[in-house]
Amino acid sequence: MYSVYLLAGKPYGTLYIGITYDLAQRVSQHKGKLVRGFTAKYGVDRLAWFEMHEKHASALQREKRIKGWKRDWKINLIERNNPHWLDLSNDLAA
Repeated sequence: MYSVYLLAGKPYGTLYIGITYDLAQRVSQHKGKLVRGFTAKYGVDRLAWFEMHEKHASALQREKRIKGWKRDWKINLIERNNPHWLDLSNDLAA
């Protein structure tokens, strides 16, 4: 299954959206700063939201759609499912 996910540096902080086939591994890479670039530079590693897709095409389409959203819309998406901005990676099986 493919995952579309939003990472945050802290509640209401810097946001990053991505797509992956192995969410637990990818979040672990972000936390270990093994993914060079934006997330490592800005310390964005808290899994704030994700959703699963069976097909890569639908996940990619959803990622692109959310990337085009205003910041407030992304925050609302997170808060609908994770109002306390918990790090959801704690519930993922590694």
